[in-house]
Amino acid sequence: GACVRLNCVKMSKINPEALIAAITEIKKFSEEKKRKFLETVELQISLKNYDPSKDKRFSGSISLPSCPRKTFSVCVIGNEKHLADAKELGIDCKSSDEVKKMKKNKALVKKLAKKYDAFLASSTLIKKLPRLMGPGLSKAGKFPSSLSPSENMAAKVEELKSTIKFALKSKKTMCMGVPVGQVNMSVEELQTNVVMSVNKLVSLLKKNWQNIKRLYLKSTMGPSHRIYGF
Repeated sequence: GACVRLNCVKMSKINPEALIAAITEIKKFSEEKKRKFLETVELQISLKNYDPSKDKRFSGSISLPSCPRKTFSVCVIGNEKHLADAKELGIDCKSSDEVKKMKKNKALVKKLAKKYDAFLASSTLIKKLPRLMGPGLSKAGKFPSSLSPSENMAAKVEELKSTIKFALKSKKTMCMGVPVGQVNMSVEELQTNVVMSVNKLVSLLKKNWQNIKRLYLKSTMGPSHRIYGF
């Protein structure tokens, strides 16, 4: 683990001291001003040399070693075995018959997409979903991840919780934010998550680091700390 961690820290153009200082400040601020909820640490990104209306859209995701979210809801659209597994694990689930009934009512699909952060679907069902329930989940950017018969459902849900996605919300914006941790995580855990997130983002951009104007780190209620682009 340590050698991987070192490599990923080296690869980044972010000054490690500046990053550690920002994380330390964020943690200190959250301890001094205790909130009633666990604050999320967010990486805020501002791009340059990129025209969102003309340039090729980029998107990608990465599963982080330390889960960046406390609350994250998943719904399984499953075959009989997966429905039984989901019920045993206490994970919300829907059968193909249940989602089929939603097809004629777009509002129901919209409501379902809004209710959950992510979806899993049995690999045997996934290709049939657009036909069964229409394009609602895809439109919401929440098309399910596939769950094969041999995969462990609990592990897959954990992986979804740890995965962050990079994509600009519209053709007019050059900024985005992703969760990279929680304030109660250690400095090392947060540092590794931030560096891995940034390296993934850079790999998705055509001009790599030349597309990054500034990077900030902040907790939900705290001030922003610039960690790149001084």
